[in-house]
Amino acid sequence: MTLATKGIHHITAFATDPQGIVDFYAGVLGLRMVKKTINFDAPEVYHLYFGDEHGSPGTILTFFPHPGSRKGRVGGGQVGMTTLAVPPGSMAFWEERLTRFGVETSKAVRFGEELLQFADREGMLLEIVEREQGPENSWSFGGVPSDKAVKGFGGALLYSTNSAATRRALTDTLGLKAAGESDGFARFIGEGELGNIVDVPLEDVEYGSGGAGTVHHIAWRAKDFAEHEQWRAAAAAGGFQPTPVIDRQYFNAVYFRESGGILFEIATDPPGFAVDEAEDQLGAKLMLPDWYEPHREQIEAGLLPITVRSLGEE
Repeated sequence: MTLATKGIHHITAFATDPQGIVDFYAGVLGLRMVKKTINFDAPEVYHLYFGDEHGSPGTILTFFPHPGSRKGRVGGGQVGMTTLAVPPGSMAFWEERLTRFGVETSKAVRFGEELLQFADREGMLLEIVEREQGPENSWSFGGVPSDKAVKGFGGALLYSTNSAATRRALTDTLGLKAAGESDGFARFIGEGELGNIVDVPLEDVEYGSGGAGTVHHIAWRAKDFAEHEQWRAAAAAGGFQPTPVIDRQYFNAVYFRESGGILFEIATDPPGFAVDEAEDQLGAKLMLPDWYEPHREQIEAGLLPITVRSLGEE
């Protein structure tokens, strides 16, 4: 049977200001901080995860906020725009809310859908789209009611330095279905309810540069550990050079860079974010993998304090 991902598992970006990231994604966008941990490869840097109430695959935005890190430039070889899905009828709420918090917005249309586009405080590009598909987010925080809350990913706009090759990878390796072209974009659709729609400009995009305000990688869903092994084999068969399977505590990961320069990850749905703390306590304390636990005091001393807080009606 041909493998086919349901869609996006998570998207991970670079940033500089840990509290600023918490304030924007929890305080302004109303997402739940479902995990406060560290970059396992650089324990002096937070790894912060935001999503729906349960930290479901298809809802997770993650950040490596490193004070003093360089500013990036959005361009080819990256996720150019991260799309967030909200319930039908809630676009006006989001336009008013973002404006109230001093976030500049603009309107765009792609494949007949109206998009509300903006950037976070670090310059990462985002857009909101109304979608019927996908369950509503039961989380409510900071003045965002659950019936207006971000459901999860609508999808992503991929900026490729080799558009034709990236489009082949989406169909031939990831198993997404080509769904047509419109106004210079190609669309691809997976079978999931969230994070299942991906657009790619038909023209190549000049390379960007990594750094704060840019996406590091996009992760695609594998339903379980057995399928994950098949995904690694499929990536190798597609001519890519996948890493070994890496234990990321909340999912297993395999990484490879596709031919348009974008870093892809395949991530397992299990075990999820409740593996090391109760679901009602997600994000409440700094969680460390066992191998870093002996160094907790030193690690905590090197991290800036952060607080999830309601920003009220500022």
